Amino acid sequence: MIVTDRMVFLHLQKSGGTFLNKMLEHCVPAARRIGYHLPYREVPDEGRHLPVVGTVRSPWAFYVSWFHFQLGLPKPNPLFVIVSDAGVLNFDATIRNLVALGSDEQRLARLEAALPEQYQRGGINLIKADIADLRRWDGGFYSFLYDRLYSGAADPVIVLTEQLRSDIKPVLERLGHLPDACISSFLADAPPFNVSKHGAPAAYYDQALAELVGQRDRIVVERHGYTFGADLS
Repeated sequence: MIVTDRMVFLHLQKSGGTFLNKMLEHCVPAARRIGYHLPYREVPDEGRHLPVVGTVRSPWAFYVSWFHFQLGLPKPNPLFVIVSDAGVLNFDATIRNLVALGSDEQRLARLEAALPEQYQRGGINLIKADIADLRRWDGGFYSFLYDRLYSGAADPVIVLTEQLRSDIKPVLERLGHLPDACISSFLADAPPFNVSKHGAPAAYYDQALAELVGQRDRIVVERHGYTFGADLS
């Protein structure tokens, strides 16, 4: 979460947030990092009047990015360990476990035991208290993260990760952070950050898994007009 004098930026996991965090901290003197992946309910009182900006990406692409990012870590987070059976399961089986996590009491109990009581400075930054909400959640895991992050924010401006560099510019301009040479240069020249190595996301899905993700994460799919296809990024 970044708070400036003109906006609050909420960072949704694996959805281009690291790029915008770095841009705001580099280019906006008033930018303050409040925490990492914190939901709107954690915005400090002095920032509650500010407009909220965030990002979202295709759920199909999110799961591919998340899986391969964790797979490449020397020590994956507890969530990955639990839904992948410590890395034994392949992409299909792992994502099936993840999108149905809210109804899997055995894995939920293990995750709850592994999570901290308080927010941390990195990682997925879920805490034990989030598990109660996940138990009640009737949807996919990415949609849970999305709802958790933005719930309570009035009309957040949510930019598609797939069009981030172009679509964030008019948002920042409207909020008074453009024109600015630093921001313009960053958007034009800065590389992606915190990326994972994988092929085209559509290649990791068979029809059954693609349909399952579309159904479980329909809140994000329908709200932002996503469809499954080879152009996923």
